[in-house]
Amino acid sequence: MARRTPLGWPVLRQAAGPDRTGRGAAARAEGREMPRARTATADAVVKSVCPYCAVGCGQDVYVQDGRVVQIEGDPGSPVSRGRLCPKGAASLQLTTGPARRSAVLYRAPHATSWRTLDLDTAMAMVADRVVRTRRETWSWQEEGRRVRRTMGIASLGGATLDNEENYLMKKLYTALGAVQIENQARI
Repeated sequence: MARRTPLGWPVLRQAAGPDRTGRGAAARAEGREMPRARTATADAVVKSVCPYCAVGCGQDVYVQDGRVVQIEGDPGSPVSRGRLCPKGAASLQLTTGPARRSAVLYRAPHATSWRTLDLDTAMAMVADRVVRTRRETWSWQEEGRRVRRTMGIASLGGATLDNEENYLMKKLYTALGAVQIENQARI
């Protein structure tokens, strides 16, 4: 419900006040100032790429006091020229939304619930499993031919990875002996 003015109804305020044309103070709601854009108070603007699909639209990420306050399309991006689709325009919730996880969750085999792990423990678990899988699935030869590979490790890179990131991933997985390496690079 609208707040009543000392003169009552806004039409009375306009008729009784000095702004009879209704283009000045009479047209403004009480207690309201011109809204400021969240981008106006940002400390820094960081260039990024939208994580949703393979298009790779450019984003300007506005940061204030170490927190993301707004994400908008990057007008300098040759891909999107400052435009974002509805998902890209809503990507602020990826960083600030209440559903965003900020801790590592782990569910052990056959467990019915998740437990929180610190990042170092989770990374050590991943590294141990990669080393163990490589060791257990390593083949020096197959059908009399030297293969030096593991079929127990594979990689499918995401569509928002660029060619340079996929190049580094290819190097890593090749060094591990994996041969099933694919990516969806579009940018």
